[in-house]
Amino acid sequence: MPTDLTDGEGHTHQTRFRIPKPMWEAFGRVADRLGSNRTARLLDHVRADIREHGDERDIADLDAGDLELLERRSRKGGRPPQKPRAQ
Repeated sequence: MPTDLTDGEGHTHQTRFRIPKPMWEAFGRVADRLGSNRTARLLDHVRADIREHGDERDIADLDAGDLELLERRSRKGGRPPQKPRAQ
């Protein structure tokens, strides 16, 4: 059975982790140059790790999480267009 992917208030789970500020800023610039953003890049990495190293339960949770994101975005009219970031 998939785990609860929300914070109990109908929002996707937020988490915090430590990363040196220069590394975080560099990651943001790289994501910008790739036409993406940090969140999308991190989600892509998490998905790839689960696909490569996950068991059946992990893959089921990945599918459930992707379905949740799809449903959430469809209710909100899809993912909003990215705004250009100031350089």
